[in-house]
Amino acid sequence: MKPWSEGQSSFPPRLTFAILLVLSIPRITTKGVKLVTPAETSTDSKVSRNGLKGKDPLSILERSLVSRGFATPEDLNRARLSLSAANSHGSNPGASPSGTAFLSVLVDRGVLTTSQSERLSREIVSDTPKRIEIPGFQMLEKIGRGCMGVVYKARQTSVDRIVAVKILLPSLAKNPSYVQRFVREAKMAAALSHPNLVSVIDAGSAGGLYFFVMEYVEGKSVGERLLEVGRFEEQEALGIAMSVAEALMHANERGLIHRDVKPDNIMIHRDRAKLADLGLARPTADETWALAEAGLAVGTPYYISPEQARGEVHIDIRTDLYSLGATLYHMVTGRPPFQGETSAEVTRQHADINLSAAPPDHLNDKISSGFGVVVETLLAKDRKNRYQQPKDLIHDLKNLIAGQPPDIAQQSVSEFGRLREGDSLDEADQLQELQSEIEAKDLKIQSLTQWNAILAILAGISCAATIFSFLI
Repeated sequence: MKPWSEGQSSFPPRLTFAILLVLSIPRITTKGVKLVTPAETSTDSKVSRNGLKGKDPLSILERSLVSRGFATPEDLNRARLSLSAANSHGSNPGASPSGTAFLSVLVDRGVLTTSQSERLSREIVSDTPKRIEIPGFQMLEKIGRGCMGVVYKARQTSVDRIVAVKILLPSLAKNPSYVQRFVREAKMAAALSHPNLVSVIDAGSAGGLYFFVMEYVEGKSVGERLLEVGRFEEQEALGIAMSVAEALMHANERGLIHRDVKPDNIMIHRDRAKLADLGLARPTADETWALAEAGLAVGTPYYISPEQARGEVHIDIRTDLYSLGATLYHMVTGRPPFQGETSAEVTRQHADINLSAAPPDHLNDKISSGFGVVVETLLAKDRKNRYQQPKDLIHDLKNLIAGQPPDIAQQSVSEFGRLREGDSLDEADQLQELQSEIEAKDLKIQSLTQWNAILAILAGISCAATIFSFLI
Protein backbone atom coordinates (compact mmCIF):
# COMPACT_ATOMS: atom_id res chain seq x y z
CA MET A 1 0.00 0.00 0.00
CA LYS A 2 1.37 3.41 -0.89
CA PRO A 3 0.10 6.80 0.33
CA TRP A 4 -1.00 9.50 -2.03
CA SER A 5 1.51 12.22 -2.73
CA GLU A 6 0.46 15.75 -1.92
CA GLY A 7 0.83 17.05 -5.46
CA GLN A 8 -1.62 19.49 -6.89
CA SER A 9 -4.65 19.93 -4.62
CA SER A 10 -7.21 21.22 -7.09
CA PHE A 11 -8.26 20.71 -10.70
CA PRO A 12 -7.17 23.02 -13.50
CA PRO A 13 -10.24 25.17 -14.27
CA ARG A 14 -10.96 23.60 -17.66
CA LEU A 15 -10.75 20.07 -16.29
CA THR A 16 -13.00 20.92 -13.36
CA PHE A 17 -15.55 22.50 -15.70
CA ALA A 18 -15.57 19.51 -18.02
CA ILE A 19 -15.88 16.98 -15.21
CA LEU A 20 -18.71 18.79 -13.45
CA LEU A 21 -20.48 19.38 -16.74
CA VAL A 22 -20.55 15.65 -17.35
CA LEU A 23 -21.55 14.90 -13.76
CA SER A 24 -24.35 17.46 -13.90
CA ILE A 25 -26.22 15.85 -16.81
CA PRO A 26 -29.68 15.02 -15.43
CA ARG A 27 -31.15 11.55 -15.44
CA ILE A 28 -34.77 12.00 -16.47
CA THR A 29 -37.34 9.53 -15.18
CA THR A 30 -41.09 9.60 -14.98
CA LYS A 31 -41.14 9.94 -11.20
CA GLY A 32 -37.90 10.90 -9.47
CA VAL A 33 -35.12 13.34 -10.29
CA LYS A 34 -31.49 13.75 -9.35
CA LEU A 35 -28.34 15.21 -10.83
CA VAL A 36 -25.65 12.71 -11.65
CA THR A 37 -23.07 13.67 -9.04
CA PRO A 38 -20.46 11.77 -7.04
CA ALA A 39 -22.83 11.66 -4.11
CA GLU A 40 -22.28 8.16 -2.87
CA THR A 41 -23.01 7.48 0.76
CA SER A 42 -21.15 5.41 3.29
CA THR A 43 -24.46 4.19 4.65
CA ASP A 44 -25.03 0.72 5.95
CA SER A 45 -27.89 -0.56 3.83
CA LYS A 46 -28.95 -3.17 6.33
CA VAL A 47 -32.66 -2.65 6.05
CA SER A 48 -34.62 -1.29 3.12
CA ARG A 49 -38.26 -0.35 2.94
CA ASN A 50 -38.97 -4.00 2.24
CA GLY A 51 -36.95 -5.26 5.19
CA LEU A 52 -34.16 -6.72 3.02
CA LYS A 53 -30.76 -7.31 4.54
CA GLY A 54 -27.70 -5.45 3.26
CA LYS A 55 -26.11 -8.65 1.92
CA ASP A 56 -28.95 -8.97 -0.60
CA PRO A 57 -27.45 -7.63 -3.89
CA LEU A 58 -30.90 -6.58 -5.07
CA SER A 59 -31.39 -4.23 -2.11
CA ILE A 60 -28.05 -2.57 -2.94
CA LEU A 61 -29.16 -2.21 -6.57
CA GLU A 62 -32.46 -0.68 -5.43
CA ARG A 63 -30.65 1.85 -3.25
CA SER A 64 -28.41 2.82 -6.14
CA LEU A 65 -31.38 3.25 -8.49
CA VAL A 66 -33.13 5.61 -6.05
CA SER A 67 -30.05 7.64 -5.07
CA ARG A 68 -29.07 8.11 -8.72
CA GLY A 69 -32.56 9.19 -9.76
CA PHE A 70 -33.40 6.28 -12.06
CA ALA A 71 -36.46 5.22 -10.07
CA THR A 72 -38.60 6.09 -7.07
CA PRO A 73 -39.30 3.75 -4.12
CA GLU A 74 -42.84 3.32 -5.47
CA ASP A 75 -41.44 2.13 -8.82
CA LEU A 76 -39.26 -0.40 -7.04
CA ASN A 77 -42.07 -1.70 -4.86
CA ARG A 78 -44.28 -2.30 -7.90
CA ALA A 79 -41.43 -4.08 -9.67
CA ARG A 80 -40.86 -6.23 -6.60
CA LEU A 81 -44.52 -7.23 -6.54
CA SER A 82 -44.38 -8.13 -10.23
CA LEU A 83 -41.31 -10.31 -9.68
CA SER A 84 -42.83 -11.96 -6.60
CA ALA A 85 -45.98 -12.79 -8.56
CA ALA A 86 -43.90 -14.24 -11.41
CA ASN A 87 -41.79 -16.33 -9.02
CA SER A 88 -44.85 -17.68 -7.21
CA HIS A 89 -46.06 -19.19 -10.50
CA GLY A 90 -42.63 -20.28 -11.67
CA SER A 91 -40.51 -23.34 -11.12
CA ASN A 92 -38.63 -21.85 -8.17
CA PRO A 93 -41.11 -20.02 -5.94
CA GLY A 94 -39.59 -17.90 -3.17
CA ALA A 95 -36.23 -17.54 -4.92
CA SER A 96 -34.54 -14.15 -4.73
CA PRO A 97 -34.75 -12.42 -8.14
CA SER A 98 -31.57 -11.50 -9.97
CA GLY A 99 -30.53 -7.92 -10.68
CA THR A 100 -30.88 -8.51 -14.42
CA ALA A 101 -34.46 -9.79 -14.01
CA PHE A 102 -35.30 -6.82 -11.83
CA LEU A 103 -33.95 -4.37 -14.41
CA SER A 104 -36.00 -6.11 -17.10
CA VAL A 105 -39.18 -5.56 -15.11
CA LEU A 106 -38.32 -1.87 -14.71
CA VAL A 107 -37.89 -1.63 -18.49
CA ASP A 108 -41.24 -3.38 -19.06
CA ARG A 109 -42.91 -0.90 -16.70
CA GLY A 110 -41.39 2.09 -18.52
CA VAL A 111 -39.24 3.16 -15.57
CA LEU A 112 -35.93 2.53 -17.36
CA THR A 113 -35.02 2.68 -21.01
CA THR A 114 -33.40 -0.34 -22.64
CA SER A 115 -30.07 1.48 -22.94
CA GLN A 116 -30.15 2.45 -19.25
CA SER A 117 -30.87 -1.15 -18.28
CA GLU A 118 -28.02 -2.45 -20.42
CA ARG A 119 -25.59 0.05 -18.95
CA LEU A 120 -26.66 -0.79 -15.40
CA SER A 121 -26.28 -4.49 -16.16
CA ARG A 122 -22.73 -3.89 -17.34
CA GLU A 123 -22.02 -1.98 -14.13
CA ILE A 124 -23.33 -4.86 -12.03
CA VAL A 125 -21.11 -7.31 -13.88
CA SER A 126 -17.96 -5.40 -14.76
CA ASP A 127 -17.53 -2.14 -12.87
CA THR A 128 -17.19 -3.51 -9.37
CA PRO A 129 -13.71 -4.65 -8.36
CA LYS A 130 -13.65 -8.44 -8.65
CA ARG A 131 -10.92 -9.00 -6.10
CA ILE A 132 -10.38 -6.55 -3.27
CA GLU A 133 -6.97 -6.85 -1.68
CA ILE A 134 -5.88 -3.88 0.41
CA PRO A 135 -3.11 -4.69 2.87
CA GLY A 136 -4.30 -4.38 6.45
CA PHE A 137 -8.02 -4.61 5.62
CA GLN A 138 -10.36 -7.57 5.28
CA MET A 139 -13.40 -6.81 3.10
CA LEU A 140 -16.62 -8.14 4.65
CA GLU A 141 -19.50 -6.95 2.45
CA LYS A 142 -20.50 -4.27 -0.02
CA ILE A 143 -22.78 -1.75 1.66
CA GLY A 144 -23.18 1.03 -0.90
CA ARG A 145 -22.48 2.22 -4.38
CA GLY A 146 -22.67 5.61 -6.09
CA CYS A 147 -21.61 7.33 -9.27
CA MET A 148 -17.90 7.36 -8.41
CA GLY A 149 -17.26 4.63 -5.91
CA VAL A 150 -18.20 1.49 -4.03
CA VAL A 151 -18.29 1.35 -0.23
CA TYR A 152 -17.41 -1.82 1.68
CA LYS A 153 -17.73 -2.80 5.29
CA ALA A 154 -14.29 -4.03 6.32
CA ARG A 155 -12.15 -5.04 9.27
CA GLN A 156 -8.92 -3.18 9.96
CA THR A 157 -6.82 -6.15 11.03
CA SER A 158 -4.09 -4.26 12.91
CA VAL A 159 -6.50 -3.00 15.57
CA ASP A 160 -9.42 -5.38 14.90
CA ARG A 161 -12.03 -2.69 14.28
CA ILE A 162 -14.82 -2.36 11.74
CA VAL A 163 -14.43 0.45 9.20
CA ALA A 164 -15.92 1.55 5.88
CA VAL A 165 -13.68 1.55 2.81
CA LYS A 166 -14.61 3.65 -0.20
CA ILE A 167 -13.00 2.51 -3.48
CA LEU A 168 -12.94 4.51 -6.71
CA LEU A 169 -14.63 2.61 -9.55
CA PRO A 170 -12.02 0.91 -11.78
CA SER A 171 -13.41 2.57 -14.90
CA LEU A 172 -12.84 6.01 -13.34
CA ALA A 173 -9.47 5.13 -11.83
CA LYS A 174 -8.05 5.14 -15.36
CA ASN A 175 -8.74 8.88 -15.59
CA PRO A 176 -6.28 11.10 -13.65
CA SER A 177 -8.93 13.80 -13.24
CA TYR A 178 -11.28 11.48 -11.35
CA VAL A 179 -8.40 10.18 -9.26
CA GLN A 180 -7.51 13.74 -8.33
CA ARG A 181 -11.13 14.47 -7.44
CA PHE A 182 -11.28 11.35 -5.27
CA VAL A 183 -8.03 12.27 -3.50
CA ARG A 184 -9.31 15.79 -2.89
CA GLU A 185 -12.49 14.49 -1.23
CA ALA A 186 -10.43 12.34 1.13
CA LYS A 187 -8.10 15.21 2.07
CA MET A 188 -10.95 17.61 2.80
CA ALA A 189 -12.71 15.04 4.95
CA ALA A 190 -9.47 14.29 6.82
CA ALA A 191 -9.05 17.99 7.59
CA LEU A 192 -12.28 17.95 9.63
CA SER A 193 -12.63 16.47 13.08
CA HIS A 194 -16.06 16.59 14.70
CA PRO A 195 -18.31 13.94 16.29
CA ASN A 196 -21.11 14.89 13.89
CA LEU A 197 -19.01 14.34 10.76
CA VAL A 198 -18.01 10.94 9.36
CA SER A 199 -14.24 10.92 9.86
CA VAL A 200 -11.56 9.69 7.45
CA ILE A 201 -8.96 7.38 8.99
CA ASP A 202 -6.59 6.55 6.15
CA ALA A 203 -6.17 6.80 2.39
CA GLY A 204 -3.97 5.36 -0.31
CA SER A 205 -3.74 3.03 -3.30
CA ALA A 206 -3.02 -0.67 -3.65
CA GLY A 207 -3.10 -3.03 -6.61
CA GLY A 208 -4.41 -0.30 -8.88
CA LEU A 209 -7.26 0.56 -6.49
CA TYR A 210 -7.66 4.03 -4.97
CA PHE A 211 -9.39 4.07 -1.62
CA PHE A 212 -9.94 5.89 1.63
CA VAL A 213 -10.96 4.46 4.97
CA MET A 214 -13.74 5.98 7.06
CA GLU A 215 -15.30 5.26 10.40
CA TYR A 216 -18.09 2.73 10.09
CA VAL A 217 -21.41 4.20 11.20
CA GLU A 218 -23.78 1.60 12.57
CA GLY A 219 -27.18 2.89 11.62
CA LYS A 220 -29.38 4.13 8.80
CA SER A 221 -29.46 7.30 6.77
CA VAL A 222 -32.28 9.81 7.08
CA GLY A 223 -33.22 8.81 3.53
CA GLU A 224 -33.61 5.18 4.56
CA ARG A 225 -35.65 6.14 7.60
CA LEU A 226 -37.94 8.26 5.40
CA LEU A 227 -38.63 5.20 3.26
CA GLU A 228 -39.62 3.31 6.40
CA VAL A 229 -41.60 5.86 8.43
CA GLY A 230 -42.82 8.37 5.84
CA ARG A 231 -42.02 11.37 8.03
CA PHE A 232 -40.30 12.19 11.30
CA GLU A 233 -41.70 13.46 14.58
CA GLU A 234 -40.70 17.04 15.37
CA GLN A 235 -38.46 16.21 18.37
CA GLU A 236 -36.41 13.66 16.42
CA ALA A 237 -36.11 16.09 13.50
CA LEU A 238 -34.90 18.80 15.90
CA GLY A 239 -32.17 16.53 17.26
CA ILE A 240 -30.97 15.66 13.76
CA ALA A 241 -31.07 19.31 12.71
CA MET A 242 -28.97 20.28 15.72
CA SER A 243 -26.33 17.64 14.92
CA VAL A 244 -26.08 18.71 11.26
CA ALA A 245 -25.99 22.42 12.16
CA GLU A 246 -23.08 21.77 14.53
CA ALA A 247 -21.28 19.81 11.79
CA LEU A 248 -21.81 22.66 9.32
CA MET A 249 -20.53 25.19 11.85
CA HIS A 250 -17.33 23.15 12.24
CA ALA A 251 -16.85 22.87 8.46
CA ASN A 252 -17.59 26.59 7.99
CA GLU A 253 -15.03 27.56 10.63
CA ARG A 254 -12.48 25.64 8.57
CA GLY A 255 -13.48 27.34 5.34
CA LEU A 256 -15.50 24.53 3.70
CA ILE A 257 -19.00 24.33 2.29
CA HIS A 258 -20.58 20.91 1.82
CA ARG A 259 -22.94 21.70 -1.13
CA ASP A 260 -24.82 18.39 -0.95
CA VAL A 261 -26.70 18.28 2.37
CA LYS A 262 -29.58 15.84 1.88
CA PRO A 263 -31.28 12.88 3.63
CA ASP A 264 -29.00 10.25 2.05
CA ASN A 265 -25.92 12.04 3.38
CA ILE A 266 -27.08 12.17 7.01
CA MET A 267 -26.47 9.04 9.09
CA ILE A 268 -28.43 8.40 12.29
CA HIS A 269 -26.16 6.85 14.89
CA ARG A 270 -27.44 6.27 18.42
CA ASP A 271 -28.20 9.68 19.95
CA ARG A 272 -26.77 11.83 17.17
CA ALA A 273 -26.64 12.35 13.43
CA LYS A 274 -23.49 12.41 11.31
CA LEU A 275 -23.03 14.32 8.07
CA ALA A 276 -21.26 12.30 5.37
CA ASP A 277 -19.97 12.55 1.78
CA LEU A 278 -17.77 15.52 0.88
CA GLY A 279 -17.81 14.63 -2.81
CA LEU A 280 -19.08 18.10 -3.78
CA ALA A 281 -17.47 20.11 -0.97
CA ARG A 282 -15.12 22.96 -1.77
CA PRO A 283 -13.25 25.73 0.05
CA THR A 284 -15.47 28.81 0.32
CA ALA A 285 -12.67 31.19 -0.65
CA ASP A 286 -11.35 29.23 -3.66
CA GLU A 287 -12.03 31.71 -6.48
CA THR A 288 -10.44 29.55 -9.20
CA TRP A 289 -12.64 26.61 -8.31
CA ALA A 290 -15.72 28.82 -8.10
CA LEU A 291 -15.11 30.44 -11.50
CA ALA A 292 -14.52 27.03 -13.11
CA GLU A 293 -18.04 26.02 -12.03
CA ALA A 294 -19.75 29.27 -13.03
CA GLY A 295 -23.10 28.55 -14.66
CA LEU A 296 -23.25 24.94 -13.45
CA ALA A 297 -26.04 23.74 -11.16
CA VAL A 298 -23.96 21.59 -8.80
CA GLY A 299 -25.97 19.60 -6.27
CA THR A 300 -29.05 17.40 -5.87
CA PRO A 301 -32.19 19.05 -7.34
CA TYR A 302 -34.59 18.26 -4.48
CA TYR A 303 -32.33 20.05 -1.98
CA ILE A 304 -30.27 22.49 -4.07
CA SER A 305 -30.10 26.16 -3.02
CA PRO A 306 -31.31 28.93 -5.38
CA GLU A 307 -27.79 30.30 -5.83
CA GLN A 308 -26.44 26.83 -6.65
CA ALA A 309 -29.35 26.23 -9.02
CA ARG A 310 -28.48 29.45 -10.86
CA GLY A 311 -24.80 28.51 -11.07
CA GLU A 312 -23.67 31.58 -9.15
CA VAL A 313 -19.96 31.96 -8.46
CA HIS A 314 -20.05 33.33 -4.92
CA ILE A 315 -21.75 30.93 -2.54
CA ASP A 316 -21.17 30.42 1.16
CA ILE A 317 -22.44 28.52 4.20
CA ARG A 318 -25.96 29.85 3.60
CA THR A 319 -26.28 27.45 0.67
CA ASP A 320 -25.82 24.52 3.09
CA LEU A 321 -28.37 26.03 5.47
CA TYR A 322 -30.92 26.15 2.63
CA SER A 323 -30.24 22.49 1.78
CA LEU A 324 -30.64 21.58 5.45
CA GLY A 325 -33.98 23.42 5.39
CA ALA A 326 -35.09 21.43 2.35
CA THR A 327 -34.03 18.23 4.12
CA LEU A 328 -35.96 19.13 7.29
CA TYR A 329 -38.99 20.03 5.16
CA HIS A 330 -38.88 16.55 3.59
CA MET A 331 -38.39 14.92 6.99
CA VAL A 332 -41.50 16.41 8.62
CA THR A 333 -43.84 16.63 5.61
CA GLY A 334 -42.88 13.42 3.81
CA ARG A 335 -42.04 15.22 0.56
CA PRO A 336 -39.40 17.67 -0.75
CA PRO A 337 -40.26 21.40 -0.97
CA PHE A 338 -40.55 21.24 -4.77
CA GLN A 339 -41.36 18.35 -7.09
CA GLY A 340 -41.42 17.83 -10.85
CA GLU A 341 -41.10 15.34 -13.66
CA THR A 342 -37.48 16.24 -14.48
CA SER A 343 -34.45 17.45 -12.57
CA ALA A 344 -34.47 20.65 -14.61
CA GLU A 345 -38.06 21.40 -13.56
CA VAL A 346 -37.27 20.90 -9.86
CA THR A 347 -34.09 22.97 -10.11
CA ARG A 348 -35.97 25.84 -11.78
CA GLN A 349 -38.46 25.92 -8.92
CA HIS A 350 -35.64 26.28 -6.39
CA ALA A 351 -34.07 29.03 -8.51
CA ASP A 352 -37.33 31.00 -8.91
CA ILE A 353 -37.15 33.72 -6.26
CA ASN A 354 -40.90 34.37 -6.53
CA LEU A 355 -41.90 30.77 -5.82
CA SER A 356 -42.21 29.55 -2.23
CA ALA A 357 -42.94 26.07 -0.90
CA ALA A 358 -46.13 25.49 1.06
CA PRO A 359 -45.53 26.13 4.80
CA PRO A 360 -44.51 22.81 6.38
CA ASP A 361 -46.95 23.19 9.29
CA HIS A 362 -49.77 23.45 6.72
CA LEU A 363 -48.85 20.00 5.39
CA ASN A 364 -48.30 18.49 8.83
CA ASP A 365 -50.39 20.05 11.59
CA LYS A 366 -48.54 18.03 14.22
CA ILE A 367 -45.45 20.24 14.03
CA SER A 368 -45.29 23.51 15.93
CA SER A 369 -45.57 26.89 14.24
CA GLY A 370 -42.12 27.73 15.65
CA PHE A 371 -40.56 24.77 13.86
CA GLY A 372 -42.38 25.79 10.69
CA VAL A 373 -40.98 29.31 10.93
CA VAL A 374 -37.44 27.97 11.38
CA VAL A 375 -37.76 25.80 8.26
CA GLU A 376 -39.25 28.67 6.24
CA THR A 377 -36.36 30.92 7.30
CA LEU A 378 -33.86 28.30 6.17
CA LEU A 379 -35.70 28.09 2.83
CA ALA A 380 -35.76 31.84 2.14
CA LYS A 381 -34.97 32.29 -1.55
CA ASP A 382 -33.02 35.49 -0.82
CA ARG A 383 -30.09 34.33 1.26
CA LYS A 384 -30.02 37.66 3.09
CA ASN A 385 -33.27 36.56 4.74
CA ARG A 386 -31.95 33.17 5.86
CA TYR A 387 -29.94 32.40 8.95
CA GLN A 388 -26.58 33.98 8.27
CA GLN A 389 -24.51 31.47 10.25
CA PRO A 390 -25.07 27.95 11.64
CA LYS A 391 -24.79 29.32 15.20
CA ASP A 392 -27.87 31.48 14.58
CA LEU A 393 -29.81 28.35 13.64
CA ILE A 394 -28.41 26.48 16.65
CA HIS A 395 -29.68 29.27 18.93
CA ASP A 396 -33.24 28.89 17.60
CA LEU A 397 -33.10 25.08 17.67
CA LYS A 398 -32.14 25.18 21.35
CA ASN A 399 -35.16 27.39 21.98
CA LEU A 400 -37.47 24.93 20.20
CA ILE A 401 -36.02 21.95 22.07
CA ALA A 402 -36.66 23.83 25.33
CA GLY A 403 -40.25 24.52 24.29
CA GLN A 404 -39.61 28.20 23.55
CA PRO A 405 -40.33 30.10 20.31
CA PRO A 406 -37.42 30.92 17.97
CA ASP A 407 -35.79 34.34 18.39
CA ILE A 408 -33.96 34.88 15.14
CA ALA A 409 -36.17 33.22 12.54
CA GLN A 410 -37.54 35.71 10.00
CA GLN A 411 -36.11 38.70 11.88
CA SER A 412 -34.47 41.33 9.70
CA VAL A 413 -30.79 41.68 10.45
CA SER A 414 -30.85 45.30 9.31
CA GLU A 415 -33.68 46.19 11.71
CA PHE A 416 -32.90 44.23 14.83
CA GLY A 417 -29.25 43.26 14.57
CA ARG A 418 -27.81 39.76 14.63
CA LEU A 419 -28.78 37.80 17.75
CA ARG A 420 -26.36 35.40 19.30
CA GLU A 421 -26.73 32.64 21.80
CA GLY A 422 -27.86 34.02 25.16
CA ASP A 423 -29.65 37.03 23.66
CA SER A 424 -33.39 37.38 23.36
CA LEU A 425 -35.76 39.59 21.45
CA ASP A 426 -39.12 40.21 23.09
CA GLU A 427 -41.78 42.71 22.06
CA ALA A 428 -40.33 45.51 24.21
CA ASP A 429 -36.90 44.99 22.58
CA GLN A 430 -38.50 45.21 19.15
CA LEU A 431 -40.29 48.45 19.99
CA GLN A 432 -37.10 49.91 21.43
CA GLU A 433 -35.13 48.98 18.33
CA LEU A 434 -37.77 50.47 16.05
CA GLN A 435 -37.96 53.63 18.16
CA SER A 436 -34.17 54.02 18.00
CA GLU A 437 -34.25 53.60 14.24
CA ILE A 438 -37.02 56.20 13.88
CA GLU A 439 -35.11 58.65 16.07
CA ALA A 440 -31.96 58.12 14.02
CA LYS A 441 -33.90 58.85 10.82
CA ASP A 442 -35.37 62.00 12.40
CA LEU A 443 -31.89 63.20 13.28
CA LYS A 444 -30.78 62.66 9.68
CA ILE A 445 -33.76 64.64 8.41
CA GLN A 446 -33.06 67.50 10.84
CA SER A 447 -29.41 67.53 9.82
CA LEU A 448 -30.31 67.63 6.12
CA THR A 449 -32.78 70.45 6.76
CA GLN A 450 -30.14 72.48 8.57
CA TRP A 451 -27.63 71.96 5.79
CA ASN A 452 -30.23 73.00 3.19
CA ALA A 453 -30.90 76.22 5.13
CA ILE A 454 -27.17 76.99 5.35
CA LEU A 455 -26.72 76.37 1.63
CA ALA A 456 -29.68 78.65 0.87
CA ILE A 457 -28.17 81.45 2.98
CA LEU A 458 -24.80 81.02 1.29
CA ALA A 459 -26.44 81.09 -2.10
CA GLY A 460 -28.30 84.27 -1.19
CA ILE A 461 -25.12 85.95 0.00
CA SER A 462 -23.32 84.94 -3.18
CA CYS A 463 -26.14 86.29 -5.32
CA ALA A 464 -26.24 89.61 -3.39
CA ALA A 465 -22.49 90.01 -3.75
CA THR A 466 -22.75 89.47 -7.50
CA ILE A 467 -25.50 92.10 -7.85
CA PHE A 468 -23.57 94.57 -5.68
CA SER A 469 -20.38 94.17 -7.77
CA PHE A 470 -22.43 94.69 -10.93
CA LEU A 471 -23.92 97.96 -9.64
CA ILE A 472 -20.51 99.29 -8.65
